[in-house]
Amino acid sequence: MMILQVVGHQNSGKTTLIEKCIKELTNHGIKVGTFKHHGHGGKPDVPKKDTYRHWEAGAVVSAVLGEETLLLQAEIKANEHFSNIMELYRHFSIDVLIIEGLKKAPYPKIVCIRDEKDLHLLDLSNVIASISSIPLKEKHSFFIKDEDLYISWIVNYVKEKLLEMRQ
Repeated sequence: MMILQVVGHQNSGKTTLIEKCIKELTNHGIKVGTFKHHGHGGKPDVPKKDTYRHWEAGAVVSAVLGEETLLLQAEIKANEHFSNIMELYRHFSIDVLIIEGLKKAPYPKIVCIRDEKDLHLLDLSNVIASISSIPLKEKHSFFIKDEDLYISWIVNYVKEKLLEMRQ
């Protein structure tokens, strides 16, 4: 299972980007699962919010964790038991797990930038691309309005990594 992160501050477009990625990756026959870290305090979101949107977009499994509560949506067999969250996802036969949040985790990251105050996020480890509302000159930086371009880049990146993993 390949892991890809989408990180950024609140209201930077992470969930919308993930929805678009799920739809396009699914159209290419890639099975997608999502995990959202709820880092804003309080209980995780409720139905019709971010993880529900991931589910509606076609994720095989979707979860959010916050304040000692894990909300999980998945189709599983009743007798299955899992020891931890990451291992749980391996049982869903997904090709790629997209994590929303967990900025300090060690996986390849796409950073969503709203404005100049968010530029420090480009210094996170394993940043492979950024999608921004402001012009950037970094490699694999995309303007938010160039949706076809960055979605195509993400799909190709995932396909290449999955091919490498299978060899």
